[in-house]
Amino acid sequence: MYEGRPMLDKREKRRDLRPMPLKDKCNPLCPFFKCSKNALVTVNKVVKGHVQKAAMCRWIGDQCLGASCQFAYCERKALLPDGRCAFAVKFRESGDDFLKELEKDEVNEKVRSLLSRKVGRREEFLE
Repeated sequence: MYEGRPMLDKREKRRDLRPMPLKDKCNPLCPFFKCSKNALVTVNKVVKGHVQKAAMCRWIGDQCLGASCQFAYCERKALLPDGRCAFAVKFRESGDDFLKELEKDEVNEKVRSLLSRKVGRREEFLE
């Protein structure tokens, strides 16, 4: 048998890949961006003397529309409905925001008792 470098299976190779969003938008050149029609192809284009990669769609015969295409999806399920990448979006911590909203809003006694039973921190809500 061949005793050189060990072969990596496809799963190990896919784990090492990183998402490549453009700012917060999904990028068609990302390794996780897929087309359900299998029409996505990356080609090298010469632009002003420099070679750049471009995503082409074989189905329409033009550049890929990216996240606005109805057949686009993310392999890691990170494509949000507005075309942003979930890996690039910074999510707020929901627990801190929830407590701040409770402090701002006037909450009646019935709601406070329900929240204290569900959450278990009665003293924070009653103050």
